[in-house]
Amino acid sequence: MLKKYKNMEIKVIKTEEEYHEALTRFEVIFDAPIDSHEGDEAEVLAMLIGKFEEEHYPIEAPDPIEAIKFRMDQMNMNYQDLAKVIGYSSRVSEVMNRKRKLTLNMIRNLHKHMKIPYESLIKDY
Repeated sequence: MLKKYKNMEIKVIKTEEEYHEALTRFEVIFDAPIDSHEGDEAEVLAMLIGKFEEEHYPIEAPDPIEAIKFRMDQMNMNYQDLAKVIGYSSRVSEVMNRKRKLTLNMIRNLHKHMKIPYESLIKDY
């Protein structure tokens, strides 16, 4: 069943001006009830704004060390805990201070035990 919308113009956001207009409109209708005309409009605008931001303001993945630090913080881990994951207690400080690169084995263990994406772990740093 298709709903008929009054005054809702759905179009791809192509310019910065259209992007800012969409953001302004989104702020106005942000708290609209879900099953309302404005709620549906907010949902569509969120998708269009997200698509524009992905294309024009991409966020790069962090380098491997920053990814490890972030995940350690999320998991309340310390260097001793990390040593158990990568398997080398003597290497943790060197790796975290960027004096030694991650080995393939370390990358596999970090991904397996800490769920850090491979894409983040194999980036050059």
